[in-house]
Amino acid sequence: MEAKPQENLDPRIFQLYEEYAHGEIDRRGFIQAASVLLAGSVSAEALLEKLSPNYSKGNQVSVNDDRIVTEKIRYSSPAGGGTIEGLLVMPKNDAQKFPAVLVVHENRGLNPHIEDVAKRLGVAGFLALAPDALTPLGGYPGSDDEGRRLQSQRKSEEMLQDFMAGARYLADHPRSNKNVGVVGFCYGGGVANDLAVHLPDVIKAAVPFYGRQPDLKLVHQIQGSLLIHYAEFDQRINAGWPAYEEELKKNQIDYQVHFYPGVNHAFHNDTTPRFDQEAASLAWTRTVEFFQNRLK
Repeated sequence: MEAKPQENLDPRIFQLYEEYAHGEIDRRGFIQAASVLLAGSVSAEALLEKLSPNYSKGNQVSVNDDRIVTEKIRYSSPAGGGTIEGLLVMPKNDAQKFPAVLVVHENRGLNPHIEDVAKRLGVAGFLALAPDALTPLGGYPGSDDEGRRLQSQRKSEEMLQDFMAGARYLADHPRSNKNVGVVGFCYGGGVANDLAVHLPDVIKAAVPFYGRQPDLKLVHQIQGSLLIHYAEFDQRINAGWPAYEEELKKNQIDYQVHFYPGVNHAFHNDTTPRFDQEAASLAWTRTVEFFQNRLK
């Protein structure tokens, strides 16, 4: 296994990258600040390219995999973007209904990594839908930088409505067993928390990966179960956990939480150097088992 990135770089570099990835600083701001920390050891431009996703590395399941059926679909989201496109995946089994999982992307649209996560769920026996919140703006543009710019132009409440509509689409799908879960990453992790709050009658299981916490005043509305994944070094997201946990306990919500030691935000994303094989594998195994237990 390759050395973890944090063993070779100043941890402040990763914090800068998080600020860049979440639109808090622009490319020029990252390069200027990183150059100071690197002190000439490597160019900040080269480092930024290394930290950015390389989607040729993380394709675990081919779209032509004979274990699954994939289809680009469109569904109605009248309170959101109108009509939303997504990738629908299911096991190749004509005589069965499946537990359903909504897959919510990061803050850049439906990129190849999130499509691959949906295909992994299909292989694991689930009906999976990965919507693209950038559909009203033309869809994921093929560039994460451009995808972030486009997603920042959409209203957050309308995007939430798009994912809520996606969950309802799965609940009503003829191949669904009507038991619906949600998994999301980064921005999508926050959406997973929000769907548990806003769709308690639909969402039976939610798995946020390093996602922001929901409105604490609404936590009492959750009826489903939660499996929550956090990275040790993700201080920005982790800061909200103690108050969230207090509300979960107070309202007797069924939850599990795991903090993965020695890893950064986005440790599950196998297309970036922040990927950690051991933590990602464990988190994914826990996720699949959790959905199997709660949705079947």
